[in-house]
Amino acid sequence: MGGGEKCSTIFNNPPNMRRSFRRWFRSCSIAFPAVLFLYVTVFHNGFLFAAITYGTGPLDDVIANSNKGFRKLLEEGLLERDRYNGTVPVHRLPQSIIIGARKCGTRALIEFLELHPQINSPTDEMHFFSNDTNYKMGLDWYRKKMPLSYPDQITIEKTPRYFISKISPSRVHRMNSSVKLIAILRHPTTRVISDYTQICANKMAKNETAEAFEYLALNRQTGHINPEYRAIKISMYHLHIARWLELFPLKQLHIVDGDNLIVNPLEEIRKVETFLNLPHRISKDSLYFNNTRGFYCMRKTKNGPEKCLGANKGRKHANISEKIIHKLDKFFKPHNERLFKLIKRRFRWR
Repeated sequence: MGGGEKCSTIFNNPPNMRRSFRRWFRSCSIAFPAVLFLYVTVFHNGFLFAAITYGTGPLDDVIANSNKGFRKLLEEGLLERDRYNGTVPVHRLPQSIIIGARKCGTRALIEFLELHPQINSPTDEMHFFSNDTNYKMGLDWYRKKMPLSYPDQITIEKTPRYFISKISPSRVHRMNSSVKLIAILRHPTTRVISDYTQICANKMAKNETAEAFEYLALNRQTGHINPEYRAIKISMYHLHIARWLELFPLKQLHIVDGDNLIVNPLEEIRKVETFLNLPHRISKDSLYFNNTRGFYCMRKTKNGPEKCLGANKGRKHANISEKIIHKLDKFFKPHNERLFKLIKRRFRWR
């Protein structure tokens, strides 16, 4: 019997039709749940399927290659689709910038602030506003360098070079005249010595010898303080703060006491949280004093893993004579008074 005859026999014979229909229905009832599961899994959660199949190389290559695989999907926010009621995180221009100053504790400050769930920051210093080459890349390039964030999070960028850069204030102002600026200052003499200590360490790492501090800090003919020494000029804080205050109101600039941040970090952090209109989410359990390192370290949860700043932080300062320290303190006094008048605030500097 040919194929056509078989079909004719089945459909012209009601009992055969009923048996065929029952067999077909049982097959569908078995297959339907599987089909439904496949639809929900693959099509409704298409981004998950994409994460599994994205890229054709080995898994290590997929993860390592920023142009494909899980990392790219994470950067695009696809794996976080359901968080914040379906809101996808995006790259945003910073709403706040830590502008400096160098060797005053900017790294410690941003590390502490990142304990807050509503604060994100890029890993590296951007040097966008202070570097002409970077600035020519444009704001969109800069924005994409920022970490992904949700609407209730604040992106903070940190580049200490901005503090002394003459061009940075106007460039930042053009980006966002309402941006919140954060500066951190230490005793100017302490900052100078810390600056010199880092230069010495960098020289030693290259098997080079640093010039003696007194030859840099003092005029060799007169023995007076040399205001042209870069480390000293940075510590003349009022010169740099004045440039920022020409464009930004004082209420948009918060100054962290860098000396107090070392001994009482939580007090300074809470002031920054208030300045940023954020709830106080960093607690005393987030910070602990590390006796071995000699400064405060961090942990995100009370019993969570501990994290300290790198080995190059908190290093012992170079040995400077008390005579030169006294000269520096005396030199900086009038400059400190100009700063205090400018910011309408005083620090307990000797």
